[in-house]
Amino acid sequence: MVAPQGFTAAGVFCDIKRLGTGKGSDKGPKRDLALILSEAPATVAGLFTTNQTCAAPVKVCVERVKRGRARAVVVNSGNANACTGREGLRDAREMVDLTERVLSLPVGTALVGSTGRIGVQMPMGNVRAGITAAAAELGATVDHAARAVEAIMTSDSRPKQIAVEFKLDGRVTRLGGMCKGAGMIQPGMSPTGRRPASSPLHATMLGFVTTDAAVTAPALRAALREAVARSFNRITVDGDMSTNDTVLVLANGLAGDPKAPLRDPGSAAFAPFQAALNHVCLALAKMIVRDGEGVSRFVTVRVEGARSFADADAASRAVANSSLVKTSWCGGDPNWGRIIDAIGYSAAKVVEEKVDIGYSAPGSRKILWSLRRGQPTKATFKELCAAVAPREFDLHIRLNLGSASALMYAADLTEEYVAFNKGDVADPNSLGG
Repeated sequence: MVAPQGFTAAGVFCDIKRLGTGKGSDKGPKRDLALILSEAPATVAGLFTTNQTCAAPVKVCVERVKRGRARAVVVNSGNANACTGREGLRDAREMVDLTERVLSLPVGTALVGSTGRIGVQMPMGNVRAGITAAAAELGATVDHAARAVEAIMTSDSRPKQIAVEFKLDGRVTRLGGMCKGAGMIQPGMSPTGRRPASSPLHATMLGFVTTDAAVTAPALRAALREAVARSFNRITVDGDMSTNDTVLVLANGLAGDPKAPLRDPGSAAFAPFQAALNHVCLALAKMIVRDGEGVSRFVTVRVEGARSFADADAASRAVANSSLVKTSWCGGDPNWGRIIDAIGYSAAKVVEEKVDIGYSAPGSRKILWSLRRGQPTKATFKELCAAVAPREFDLHIRLNLGSASALMYAADLTEEYVAFNKGDVADPNSLGG
């Protein structure tokens, strides 16, 4: 987050999560409020959950991002501020207003994100103290970035951040990002939070990206849509859509020419920026799946030969979210019967006699087919078991009805996931969001 010029960050503990309670990697005094600040005015773009019961911070952000300019983001963990009514909306607005006052920012230039338990009112006394403390600790070191990443984590077992350096028009430019997420993961975000008719449903994932490139707000919106379509909107851990999913990108232009910002997403000049944004978003998205609650296997589901992208997307999501398929991955069982069953009940057009199913190492073209044209191959059970034994592998599905394709980055379903999420009703502090 602080690798690009002009960005600082901080993370503090203000007891929003409450010591010793809830789910997550640290029940001690884990930092639970983060601030990100751009020292210069920045263009901004965002994508948000399409859950119809979206959280108060999402509602605030959707309206503010429309203006195309921002300076800061305040983010808390330990409380989603979702399904909290008018009071929750007032609290979200107070969080951005206080951030602007403490940092002496123009009105309307702070954004907000929250993650944690749904249906609990924000402890605003703690939040106010946290914002004030974080503002006093802003900095641009590796440690400052690490503290901010820690502050947004909930059930995550490890931090997720990345930064890249590239050149735009001969100028060294940087782009960095951080995210959180391990459960309640299948984002399907849109710029307005409204769900397109063709959009699939989707713990909360939050992603924040900073760059010192100079980019107009419309171009930044287009670039983020493309990057998220290839990354965050192609992942699933458990198929559940969060109330709080948010991705924001701020571009302050300090490494570029503010008089000649990037404005044409289809141009050759724009390509290096788009490639960097795509890379960062995909890397962060994969980190979420690999750190999924209880996950023991990371599977890339590749569907090819569909009549349309909608068909390919439907088939890939049906397989990636099938509890029976996911538990077979957990057990190392190459059960093609469960896979073709999921394909068959999806919305995709499927002809049983044309379906191929196979496995490969990640990214490999050497595929071991378990099913060809709807019939079992001569591959032995031992060979197939060996193909799905690694922690990561690719599942190939060919419908052989057209030329469209889609993929999903998915996880298995383990006993640990169930144990982690069922909690103990005799101990409310053990229950998750």
